[in-house]
Amino acid sequence: MKDNKEILAEKLALAKLGGGQERIDKQHAKGKLTAYERIHFLLDEGSFEEMGALVTHRTKDFGMDKQVFYGDGVVTGYGTINGRQVCVFAQDFTVFGGALSETHAEKICKIMDLAMKIGVPMIGLNDSGGARIQEGVRSLGGYADIFHKNVMASGVIPQISAIMGPCAGGAVYSPAMTDFTLMVENSSYMFVTGPNVVKTVTNEEVTSEELGGALTHATKSGVTHLTAANDIQCINQIKQIISYMPQNCEDKPTDILFVPGNEVRDVLEDIVPENANQPYDMRNVINGIIDQDSFFEIHEAYADNIVVGFARLGGKSIGIVANQPISLAGVLDVDSSKKAARFTRFCDCFNIPLLVLVDVPGFLPGTDQEWNGIITNGAKLLYALSEATVPKVTVITRKAYGGAYDVMNSKHIGADLNYAWPGAEIAVMGAKGASEIIFRKEISAADNPEAKLAEKEAEYAKLFANPYSAAQRGFVDEVILPKNTRRKLIKAYTMLENKVATLPKKKHGNIPL
Repeated sequence: MKDNKEILAEKLALAKLGGGQERIDKQHAKGKLTAYERIHFLLDEGSFEEMGALVTHRTKDFGMDKQVFYGDGVVTGYGTINGRQVCVFAQDFTVFGGALSETHAEKICKIMDLAMKIGVPMIGLNDSGGARIQEGVRSLGGYADIFHKNVMASGVIPQISAIMGPCAGGAVYSPAMTDFTLMVENSSYMFVTGPNVVKTVTNEEVTSEELGGALTHATKSGVTHLTAANDIQCINQIKQIISYMPQNCEDKPTDILFVPGNEVRDVLEDIVPENANQPYDMRNVINGIIDQDSFFEIHEAYADNIVVGFARLGGKSIGIVANQPISLAGVLDVDSSKKAARFTRFCDCFNIPLLVLVDVPGFLPGTDQEWNGIITNGAKLLYALSEATVPKVTVITRKAYGGAYDVMNSKHIGADLNYAWPGAEIAVMGAKGASEIIFRKEISAADNPEAKLAEKEAEYAKLFANPYSAAQRGFVDEVILPKNTRRKLIKAYTMLENKVATLPKKKHGNIPL
């Protein structure tokens, strides 16, 4: 007769096998890791402590009482990433296709509760065919329980979702409510209704990849923030993104060792062209300011007229929001406003200072933009930056026109320090457009209207297309040489480190969703 130790070892071995070796082999044949393998590569060696390994489902219907697997399709527990405590769950596709049952959901909720209790990031590795239909409404209730936990944890602890296989129907809403979503190319997809339902309802022919694959959500919908070529790359991205954020909302990001030296960067002097209409890559400005090779871009393939991401400056973690002149001249539109607003709110939730780099000619005009809500979507970014209480610093590299000047972290909406480069143009609009309006009668009455327009354009530019009018009014704190930007910013964030700012007492604001 087996003793108690043998029985335990046998049960734990069965739990590790999930749905069995044959299904594990199928998972590998698709180029996918198993749940335990993913956790192994995510966490520090030997740090994982599993919880709920012997949990089983409670369903008796449809012959389910003859199909019982330890763990019930999800592995949960805690461990460390580079020495930092995290909680994790990984759905096991080898068990009922990772389908979510009542007990499966209870395990996820339990580990989320623990993450909240101890104040550590929550990482979910999703690989599931959806709700376990044999359980009916109990599985749906399990999803709702998870959704509620996501909302309660939002802004309290960082939540990261990796989609490493199917994620369809109600399952998509949990990742959507977490802070960052990552997807693996060619092996993961997300959609509310699949291709068959789409064909039935709308008669559209579409593949799973076209409808909800990684590249679709990275470029078209913006649902996913990062994509990876395979499971290992996805896991490494999780480790990287975690390094920039604190454990929870009461904590601050960890600084890394920084030895001050000569912080002047001459390379910044020649990035912005003298021709105000010539584009340049704002990433070159970013890389000239930050610590070497520290920029980690978020949402790179979506709304590329704005750039957002994490970086380090003087060893400190910062979030960067920057207009991108090489795409649509850096204008703000519906998608870029939403992208920047969401990133801004994450940084504010978790005490990550913000750097806003401005080269914006205004909002994108047109019926498409107006009909798709540029007013309320542009207001999202305005709201997010106005509400943020973390240290906020702005650098105007070239254009800051119209309402977009206000929105891009102007002094008027609470920026702590605002710098401008000498070639910055801060005005209601460009000199040519302004001159055509202000001097319309004078230009039309002139013998040579084109020459008169050029004259008036130069007159307007001299008055307004510079940073000095704003500096005279204190809207710009200092006009600085580009090469001194890094040095100024390191000092600025050090000075602002203990900034205290509070919002008026309220239940919560009503952001224009």
